[in-house]
Amino acid sequence: MTNSSRPHLLVVEDEIKVATFIKKGLETQGYSADVAHDGRQGKQMLNTNEYDLAILDVNLPFVSGLELAQYIRSRNKPIPILMLTALDTTIDKLLGFEAGADDYLVKPFEFLELLARVRALLRRIAPPEEVDRVLRVADLELDRDERVARRMGKTIDLTAREFALLEYLMRNAGRVVSRVDIAEQVWDVGFDTGTNVIDVYISYLRTKIDKDAPVKLIHTLVGMGYVLKEK
Repeated sequence: MTNSSRPHLLVVEDEIKVATFIKKGLETQGYSADVAHDGRQGKQMLNTNEYDLAILDVNLPFVSGLELAQYIRSRNKPIPILMLTALDTTIDKLLGFEAGADDYLVKPFEFLELLARVRALLRRIAPPEEVDRVLRVADLELDRDERVARRMGKTIDLTAREFALLEYLMRNAGRVVSRVDIAEQVWDVGFDTGTNVIDVYISYLRTKIDKDAPVKLIHTLVGMGYVLKEK
């Protein structure tokens, strides 16, 4: 959190009525919120102030929300990102997550839903519980401090979302986790489980973790979910 006792949020939204609605709602809930109406202004504000979370519209003038998300992820202290968009397809959500978004909210939305997403994302940056620094399953290793995975002595490049998904699977090694479990724990409250985004990311992990390995670790149980374990 920033030095202020209230979480400091940045809202980058070019629709003035929507931006005002979000700002007023957040402030009634005890948050401090700044508003930018285009991506260029949002980038300037990120360079000037410290924020605990960013709410970004995808379609912004000058600098898009996706570009702004990538910029935030390139900084020394990246913050949680909630993307707002009128687009509701799997490919649109994948693009948002690949750009660095932590959660995705489709317009129009109820303020209470946005508030729930904000609270869930802010909980992520609360002081962590004492947990193992390195997770291991068979010859797969996940180093939480270095933010890197290794298998068979080789380093595996993972996106932030892939890392979070693999960490969740490894923490629950040997236990079947459903798509709903994954949606709630990795994508946060309210994730649309009707899309195949989770299946796509499981496929990404399989390609990186299991493709060249003699023993497969990520398994699908039809109608139940996924499990990471040695057969």
